[in-house]
Amino acid sequence: MANIRHNLTITASAKQVYDAITLEAGLKGWWTHETTAKPQEGHVNHFKFGDEYFNKMKILKLNSPNDVHWECVDGDKEWIGTNLSFELKEKDDTTFLKFSHLNWAEESEFFGFCNHHWGRFLDSLKSLCETGEGQPFIK
Repeated sequence: MANIRHNLTITASAKQVYDAITLEAGLKGWWTHETTAKPQEGHVNHFKFGDEYFNKMKILKLNSPNDVHWECVDGDKEWIGTNLSFELKEKDDTTFLKFSHLNWAEESEFFGFCNHHWGRFLDSLKSLCETGEGQPFIK
């Protein structure tokens, strides 16, 4: 199994980062404008990236403001069955984010592409939380 992991520090409260990861408006602000989401365990959030790519994430766990866990249930075949987690730890005026996208079948070319783009979108999350402006995918 192959795994993607990224760690970053965000100058914002854990609650602010958690809301950006769980609320529809937050997800639209850093990942993709074409988002339908509800912060409820068991709910399946829908994310669309133009006309060719989409994914559906089932919310496995929400533990405000510390943990968010998803499972990809539909989308690119390499994503289906993978698990994503956002672990948040607040200290002083910052939040440490430990992101994981786990259980890829292999380190394929697409895996490398996604690893790069996760870094970019996590920087977008950081920017949204720190400045109010993210850089989400826009068709």
